[in-house]
Amino acid sequence: MINNFWGLKAGFILASGSPQRKALLEQIRLYPDKIVSPDIDESVLVDELPTQYVKRIAILKAQAVFEENKGVCVVAADTVLSVGRRIIRKAANEEEALHHLQLLSGRKHCVITGLCVISPQGKIITRVSRSVVTMKHLSQEDLAFILKSGEYKNVAGYKIEGLISAFIKRINGSYDSIVGLPVFETAQILRGIIG
Repeated sequence: MINNFWGLKAGFILASGSPQRKALLEQIRLYPDKIVSPDIDESVLVDELPTQYVKRIAILKAQAVFEENKGVCVVAADTVLSVGRRIIRKAANEEEALHHLQLLSGRKHCVITGLCVISPQGKIITRVSRSVVTMKHLSQEDLAFILKSGEYKNVAGYKIEGLISAFIKRINGSYDSIVGLPVFETAQILRGIIG
């Protein structure tokens, strides 16, 4: 689908299975022609910093989809939470989610999103968005309530647009990026390469 709102002359593929990323694009009237969830190894490398990690994973996702769809623009992103150098990824189970929430409780942490756009000609453009989030101290009742919601599943840490928002004291940065995609940067890059 041609995205006439932005004057794009070609379409693009979203290399992500995240419904949040699709919704963020649709919110600004950018509609991917196709959505592909790439199958890549998302393991953290030894001594890899959170910013390096999200940038590398976003590039790997975009490249995996571009290899199967040469000549088409591809958009990919990856988001993690970090406390210092420690990367907090998707919780494998409720016990791990509880550990993550206890770690974040009452403190500031970073939400870092790496963005990669590959042009139809194969040019790779990357951006990294970093936001600082302050969470209130979570009581045992808060923790039980949050875990019971199940919102920790399939997300890095939590869904900022969900129940957890009631426990966030302050955000310094990009809300959209915390959800999973730096919308401003994505729109500007797409306009620049296929507009």
